[in-house]
Amino acid sequence: MKKVPLCLLFFAATTLFFSCFPPKNQVEENSSKPIILGFSQVGTESAWRVRNTQSIKKSAEVAGIQLLYDDAQQKQANQLKAIRSFIIYQVDVIAFVPIVESGWDNVLREALQAEIPVIIVDRKIKTSNKNLYTAYIGEDALEEGKKAAHFLQQKYEESEKKHFNIVELAGTKNSSVARERALGFRQIIDQDPKFSVVYTDYGDFLRSRGKEIADQIIRKGEGLKVGKKDIDIIFSHNDAMTLGLLDALYENEFDPGSDVCIVSIDGEQKAVDALKEGKINCIVECNPNLGPAIMELVKKIVTGQEFERSTYVDETVFSENDDFNLIGKRYY
Repeated sequence: MKKVPLCLLFFAATTLFFSCFPPKNQVEENSSKPIILGFSQVGTESAWRVRNTQSIKKSAEVAGIQLLYDDAQQKQANQLKAIRSFIIYQVDVIAFVPIVESGWDNVLREALQAEIPVIIVDRKIKTSNKNLYTAYIGEDALEEGKKAAHFLQQKYEESEKKHFNIVELAGTKNSSVARERALGFRQIIDQDPKFSVVYTDYGDFLRSRGKEIADQIIRKGEGLKVGKKDIDIIFSHNDAMTLGLLDALYENEFDPGSDVCIVSIDGEQKAVDALKEGKINCIVECNPNLGPAIMELVKKIVTGQEFERSTYVDETVFSENDDFNLIGKRYY
């Protein structure tokens, strides 16, 4: 199948991209040849990620797009290998969820040289030249962090207590989503003297690591005194780690949701169930259902239609103040 030449080098400053692909190389929307999409996923570390993959696979099938799927198993080296295999295969579009932010320039230059558009999904990257990739689609992690902080401000706005210690369970170190959630959270919470982030550790978005870190903090201190009064709030970057820390809190005679306020991100069914039981106080939604939007973007790129360079999916906030009857089944 003929490739779609990239014109991104001439439009770096624009947010809305207009078609600049020569008509002779465009793929017609009614072409009998299927679009081939090479997609590299980071792994299967959580129910959220499994749902994300399901959404992409199902949406490709519905859209009639041939999907070449790769599971990187949490290793950047595997992703680089997969992307290069997509280039050799001469797919029409490459999409991937970057495990970490940096280290992508060389392989992206190879894709650019091969005239294959690249879509960054879910997490962002740092690159010497943003024209090395075509578009980003996913969540606004910075805004997610801000939403978590806003909930805490509202919850404790009229509290008689003067100060609150916050423990942070961050995601994968050097990933954009962990950095931006932490940054957004601090941009709001640091403005309020009532709050202090007293400890942060990276849990790689894994339930096992969430429990391990919580155990370590409670039993060994890690700079904190051991006891219910010394940990007021736990801000967790995803539900998998949150569920793990809940296990640790139960074992150490904490009453999560009461003795310690829990704020999480994602919106998995098990976490929402814990919210309804009063064990989690707030969940900032991170929408995993990116498949339809990705396939729509792929078609626009390949057929030379105009498209947004950055697309953020809709997300909401679930909290202890909500009518739980209005929260539907999560399916992940």
